[in-house]
Amino acid sequence: MRVVLALLVGFLAVRFLRVGSVDFLRTDALRRENYRGRRLPTAAGVLVVLAVLMVEAGRALAGAAGAGDKTGLTDQRAFVLFACLGFGLLGLVDDLVGSGDDRGFRGHLTALAQGRITTGFIKLFGGAGVAIVLVATPGFASGRRLVIDAVLIALAANLGNLFDRAPGRAIKMSIVAYVPLAVVCGAGAVGVAIAPVMGAGLGLLVDDLQEHLMLGDTGANVLGAVLGLGAVMQLGEDARLVVMFALLALNLLSELVSFSRLIDRVPPARAFDHLGRTRS
Repeated sequence: MRVVLALLVGFLAVRFLRVGSVDFLRTDALRRENYRGRRLPTAAGVLVVLAVLMVEAGRALAGAAGAGDKTGLTDQRAFVLFACLGFGLLGLVDDLVGSGDDRGFRGHLTALAQGRITTGFIKLFGGAGVAIVLVATPGFASGRRLVIDAVLIALAANLGNLFDRAPGRAIKMSIVAYVPLAVVCGAGAVGVAIAPVMGAGLGLLVDDLQEHLMLGDTGANVLGAVLGLGAVMQLGEDARLVVMFALLALNLLSELVSFSRLIDRVPPARAFDHLGRTRS
């Protein structure tokens, strides 16, 4: 019940912000062409970050007023909030000033070899830094586990970006990944901490599908990173290793093939990917 309530609160928070952000999203600086050449507001994922911040501020105020069991952040909620702010900022930079000419690990490394630092490279390098800071928190992780867990979180964030190539896809894939994680987490502290983020992402799904806005790297980065962080906080070492290698394989696969083409070749995956989208 606590997890369902946290999901609902995240959903309602982002819908509240969505209603109040109409003028903000119309700003020319945020408008980019989507895959069909339509100019839409990008970086709408910043609403997810703001929703989570609003939820945590509300929890603190409620606790100070005597509602709830604690006034401060639990460790898990603090980690999630830091991940949202850190990865959201990196995604926002890429959304606002990224050219999109250099894609993938090879593209960013090739640009670096030519003396150019792309916003994508900043996002990747910065994401690794945020992940390391997260798991290096006293009492959280050290040594071998620090490396494994930081790589897992950074790869999860990048995979979220890789799926953000069609309306609603990043949110749908995040929900698919979230369901088994939510079952494992149950009503524990980790499950309650990540639920508002996923609820906020779900709150933008219809707008994303109907091409009213684009989640952008800002949102996809956050959803992927928080799911990776949830796995790090909840799963045992063997399970985390499996997840890390699966994420690594998917990230490397994206360098060789297009996920969009793979999805289109599998009828059930194609049907799920197109479900709810605005038709041409």
